[in-house]
Amino acid sequence: MYKLLKSKKGEGYTDVIVIILSAMLVIVLSIKVFPVFIAKHQLDTFASELCRTAEISGQIGTETTTRAEELQKETGIRPVITWSASYISGTSKVQLNQKMEVTLKYPVRIGIFSEWGAFPIELTAKSTGRSEVYWK
Repeated sequence: MYKLLKSKKGEGYTDVIVIILSAMLVIVLSIKVFPVFIAKHQLDTFASELCRTAEISGQIGTETTTRAEELQKETGIRPVITWSASYISGTSKVQLNQKMEVTLKYPVRIGIFSEWGAFPIELTAKSTGRSEVYWK
């Protein structure tokens, strides 16, 4: 046992270097990947709050546009917003208990370094709700 500890062949140094490099690679990868999870969470929250605004107002118009601008300022993300609803003909109003859906798409680049190995992905968030306003 004493001879084994006194041996200086250098194998332990190589193992330590490999372990340190592997640990650093995991740390760098997590630093680049975690912001994508944060952006996805923000996008989901953005969609649910925007849909809730449309449910309360019973239409997709100035209230939802104003709320979208507020959320863009708060979160710092500017997603592409698409609405799907059965409107009252000729208006942007949705009748009581009719379904409305908002879809948000936001592109994010993910990779180890800024340009090397980076590739774009598109995050998508959907939220559905029903109008809470009866239009006469």
